[in-house]
Amino acid sequence: QLLLSRAKPDMLIALMTKEIPEISEEIIEIKAAARQPGVRAKIAVKTNDHRIDPVGACIGMRGTRIQAVQSELNGERIDVVVWSDDPAQYIASALEPADVSGIVIDEEERTADIIFATSDQLARAIGSQGQNVRLASELTGYKLNMMLEDEYRARQQSEAQQYLDMFVGRLDIAEDLAMALVEMGFTSLEEIAYVPAETFDEIELDAEVVEMLQSRAKEITLADALKQQENIQDPSDELLAMEGMTQEIAYALAARGVVTIDDLAD
Repeated sequence: QLLLSRAKPDMLIALMTKEIPEISEEIIEIKAAARQPGVRAKIAVKTNDHRIDPVGACIGMRGTRIQAVQSELNGERIDVVVWSDDPAQYIASALEPADVSGIVIDEEERTADIIFATSDQLARAIGSQGQNVRLASELTGYKLNMMLEDEYRARQQSEAQQYLDMFVGRLDIAEDLAMALVEMGFTSLEEIAYVPAETFDEIELDAEVVEMLQSRAKEITLADALKQQENIQDPSDELLAMEGMTQEIAYALAARGVVTIDDLAD
């Protein structure tokens, strides 16, 4: 059996290759394509010759080339965007015609926060029934979270307060030191525990303070890992408060059923 589909992105790529000589000659390269068949599509292109504008070449004089492709696809609107190996730049291009105010990328999770100055630009980026952002997300391979600047600032403040409270409570340090860590960009105890000591030179901490911070962070991180691995009960406050007791030792004892001072005595 031979199965034919006009709805797949491959159909768009094949038509673009047929209509645009620079693509068939590999002067212009198609990097990705996304479609809502019969309605709208986005295609990302890259030039292998810096003298040639890839978008202009694909559109053609007065749009003749792209119109030939559109007519084959029942008038499907086609956005041609410039591909970039910089994810932020690529995402901004994919969201055109909206103007992006800022982009915060998480390459590991493949997510991006897209920030807009006005609600008009946000609405333009989302598009009718979420069409524009959906195609941009499919084209770039990133989950896109759209928000206004005020929304983003409020979320940043909320997250900063959470990190501040965590560092003060778990590391048992003063609020101004915790705030300095937050402002440096630390978001977890693991980061504090295992970054090179020179990282803290930015806030001019004494070597003893850096050693104390990293020691406490390592101790708590190891205790958390042990607790998660063993699924054990938390050691009691009295046990943790014993002279010479550390988080690591307390959780090692708890892993063996020793969670109170009475357990330890027995």
